[in-house]
Amino acid sequence: MSLWLSHPLFLPSLIVGITIVLWATSLLPEFITALLFFTVAMATKIAPAEVVFGGFASSAFWLVFSGFVLGVAIRKTGLADRAARALSARLTDSWPLMVASVVLLSYALAFVMPSNMGRIALLMPIVAAMAKRAGIADGSRAWYGLALAVGFGTFQLSATILPANVPNLVMSGAAEGSYNIHLNYVPYLLLHTPVLGILKGTILIGLICWLFPGAPQPPRDMAAPAPMSAQEKRLAWLLAVVLVMWVTESWHGIGPAWTGLAASVVVMLPRVGFITGEEFSGGVNMRTCIYVAGILGLAVTVTQTGIGSAVGEALLHVMPLDPDKPFISFLALTGITTALNFIMTANGVPALYTTLAQSFADATGFPLLSVIMIQVLGYSTPLLPYQASPIVVAMGLGKVPAKAGMLLCLALAIVTYLVLLPLDYLWFNLLGRL
Repeated sequence: MSLWLSHPLFLPSLIVGITIVLWATSLLPEFITALLFFTVAMATKIAPAEVVFGGFASSAFWLVFSGFVLGVAIRKTGLADRAARALSARLTDSWPLMVASVVLLSYALAFVMPSNMGRIALLMPIVAAMAKRAGIADGSRAWYGLALAVGFGTFQLSATILPANVPNLVMSGAAEGSYNIHLNYVPYLLLHTPVLGILKGTILIGLICWLFPGAPQPPRDMAAPAPMSAQEKRLAWLLAVVLVMWVTESWHGIGPAWTGLAASVVVMLPRVGFITGEEFSGGVNMRTCIYVAGILGLAVTVTQTGIGSAVGEALLHVMPLDPDKPFISFLALTGITTALNFIMTANGVPALYTTLAQSFADATGFPLLSVIMIQVLGYSTPLLPYQASPIVVAMGLGKVPAKAGMLLCLALAIVTYLVLLPLDYLWFNLLGRL
């Protein structure tokens, strides 16, 4: 026992484990758990400050921050209501149609906008205005369903599009750096879209309609909208520039976070911008920002302290990886990804899993590229909201309680593993990947 207590990974593992339990159970508000993690991690010196507070230096954190700021401006100027008016005229005839339109819009936007956080920032105020016009009250179960449709549709479905989310990019970079394997857009899309895009999106729509029922009302105000104000036009042009910068990131090399941050500064400039200091204080949810920084900081800490590598190596030895049982091996590799998701969150999983992929390939007899690709189902299907920061941000913007997010997470995960995982295995076989 004393030998175990003296192990260098004991204290970091204990702190990480308690933090995860607190987030999973919501015994404390999520941002307080994040602050507690920062405090204890620094007091016990389990990692340097630049590691523990690494979330604040992450581009994901600043995308969350800029998303809140831009969302306040979009709502204040009336752009959100204008866009919602155009959408609600056709997409609020029934609850399934309304949910399906939000999920489809979240997914479709991933093809042109590379940032999960940017897409959520753009969509949430529009969906909120659309819900209001359809008579769906804030804080109702129907509203929770629409907010979760944005978060889940944005994160889970975008995993099928190579440049559309952070875990995909981490996986691509790790595969290139470790094995000189270059992932290509179209083969990646073909491999994942039928099962993890189309079928999963359909199941997501069905689960939201079932778990969060709603009854949208026809919009009462059917009059033609007033002409755009000067503020709306200026903000629309600013958002158009931001969108172009996001889409063309590969040309100019400026990350989406820094484009969004620059736009946020413009939005807040005196006499030039659109929101005041008071509106910033009331509209920017710093609780969620701190929570996201905590999630990202925990993932970096797990990697830097060696906890992730130790867990990965342990899983390699205990999971049933057998070349003579390909489906069991496929199931086990997905299980490894799911287990890593608990301690590293979705952004961190591909960095570790991909470096272990050659060992997994040797143990299963699968091609190395296929082993790398199998992880997508696991990291794109979180069991708890904290494992995917974009879902956390959507819940924060929509003021969705943790229980509602956990309910949909678990329900979608159960259906995914019982129904979609076998279908994904068959699809890999049909394409000759296994």
